[in-house]
Amino acid sequence: MTEGRDDAFERSLGVSNIRSLMRAAQKQFKDWETGPAGKGRNGRRDKSQLLESLGAEFLKLLDGVSISRSRRQIEQVYHQEMERIGRFPEHETPRNEYPPTDLQGELSYRELAERIEQFGLAVYQPTRYVVDAARRAALEKERAVANFSQEDRERFLVGMMRTNFLKRLESSAYALNLTLERTIGKITDLLDKIDRYERGGARSEVALAAAENLPDEDEEDEDFSVNRGRTPYHLRELDLARWRADLEQDRATLTAVREKVQVIAPERDGKLQKIRQMLRERVEQPTTDREGAPNRKLLVFTTFKDTANYLYENLTGLARELNINAAMVSGDECHSMAGGNAFNDILTNFAPAARNRPKAKTPAADIDLLIATDCISEGQNLQDCDTVLNYDIHWNPVRLIQRFGRIDRIGSRSQSVRMLNYWPTEDMDAYLKLESRVLARMALADLAASGADDPFSEGDAQLELTFRNEQLLRLKQEILAMEDLDDAPNMSDLTLNHFLAQLLRYLQENRDKLEAMPPGVYAVVDGGPGRAPPGAIFFLRQRNAADRQEAGQQVVSPVHPWYFVYIQDNGQIRYGCGNAKQILEVFEATADGRTDPILELCDRFDRETRQGQDMGKYDKLLTDAIAQISQAHASTQASQLRAGGDRGFVLPLATETPSGAEDFELVTWLVIMARE
Repeated sequence: MTEGRDDAFERSLGVSNIRSLMRAAQKQFKDWETGPAGKGRNGRRDKSQLLESLGAEFLKLLDGVSISRSRRQIEQVYHQEMERIGRFPEHETPRNEYPPTDLQGELSYRELAERIEQFGLAVYQPTRYVVDAARRAALEKERAVANFSQEDRERFLVGMMRTNFLKRLESSAYALNLTLERTIGKITDLLDKIDRYERGGARSEVALAAAENLPDEDEEDEDFSVNRGRTPYHLRELDLARWRADLEQDRATLTAVREKVQVIAPERDGKLQKIRQMLRERVEQPTTDREGAPNRKLLVFTTFKDTANYLYENLTGLARELNINAAMVSGDECHSMAGGNAFNDILTNFAPAARNRPKAKTPAADIDLLIATDCISEGQNLQDCDTVLNYDIHWNPVRLIQRFGRIDRIGSRSQSVRMLNYWPTEDMDAYLKLESRVLARMALADLAASGADDPFSEGDAQLELTFRNEQLLRLKQEILAMEDLDDAPNMSDLTLNHFLAQLLRYLQENRDKLEAMPPGVYAVVDGGPGRAPPGAIFFLRQRNAADRQEAGQQVVSPVHPWYFVYIQDNGQIRYGCGNAKQILEVFEATADGRTDPILELCDRFDRETRQGQDMGKYDKLLTDAIAQISQAHASTQASQLRAGGDRGFVLPLATETPSGAEDFELVTWLVIMARE
């Protein structure tokens, strides 16, 4: 967007160096995310602390380049447009099913999951078998310097591989069987490689030492290195007898599991038979839209392409019997019973109204069953459908909300939309405990890969996983909005878009009334549902600010030259001038929608101020609020002096630095009182 220019927003937004600003914001975010200062009382992170630390300049940049709307904001601000184009559909309570892995009861999810946790997977851990003295010394040095070594990486990789086995089991026995088959094949290939190396003797060893980068298919000088992608090992550097024994044990273990899994043919597959039953019910007893038209469409999501292909192959026969068309889409493979196999054609034939298919197109190409991977979980309008089925549960609950978002869209013809979830077991405590154990290894591996100073912060990883599990449990009972699903900040937290949209609408409808109002008007409210502490919110304009902000001049208010301060009756600053968004949120919660005065509070305010003759209390609060603004300016100038060389800041002119109340105009203010 800036074509690589760090000063692209110097004139328009007063941001002299985007790169340094973003670097500083990233540091603030990391400090908040990993440090104790960002934690609230419940151990979760407190977003308000981050918003305060990011600073006004960063928030001003986001306001200048982004538009963000939550569902709540759209419903509140754009209600007239929604009447024209259609509302959001209502959410039905999620429906949860627990189909068995094996209809004959010979294999259970829990039994297989416990077996998977015991997989050794020595094929992914060559470093454990290094005996070469120089190599071993290098590994020990790496651990001493970085507190993390290649051996640690491989150990966490095995944890990730076990997780992959587990998630594929949850998806389908078919997908797990393919992964077992592929892994057994890798082990067999490696054992064959070891055999060929040992038969080759010294001649091969000498020749191959200089041939590590030759392609594998070069049979004359075959590559006997392993751990490719990092510094490779030659087989002579490893304890081959011990590695061979572990590889053979792994192959026997995986083969035994595969022999049990591969007997789960489609007729024994509990999940497959469950979806066949549901598809038949869906076609024979369809839901209806707002106009009463039947809706037979079903959108099925799965994490893995192998499962998507398996479902398509095993459901097309039933689809023909039910006289509907089915299709399957993934990132690199698509199939359809009608209308062509192109990705966009399939989506358009599944949702012709939402995707504005030309009326000349024949309905014979319409698709009622769409099986998809998460390649379409974002950015697609598929609201012709009113039902999403999660054939497997993605480990990230945000992805489940994104899947549901394909049908939960404004302008839907459906009165309500629904989510169905296929869980691998009813024992959710055991399921989530198992998930946490294996996913914790993934989290630690991520920390290691990112170069974190403390790759072994297992407590923080477990805290994140516990929070994720809490959200998965909530998704069994309700459809969550994206902003409810994570305690990390989203764009609507970081910008004033929501309030600017409300202001624009209000100005259009009430411009004459507002222009007739004198400066300094005020209102009296109570603390609202959240019970904001008694005090006052002052909205001020700096009189001596320049017409245009100097390029590179850092500001303390994201709405400079306007300043908002929320000060409590006891003189404590609840939110200072750098927290415009939090102040507007309090203002909205206490005042939005109120058109009639609260007579009890107005009478008490009049008594306390002697009908406005004694305003000493509020004069003192206003003076303290202005002092907070001046203090923020002084702190900002000091920080600019400390960082000026790196960021190239231009200090504000002395005449523009507020020195007292005379430099501000009181635009309006809100008195917050407690009801007696």
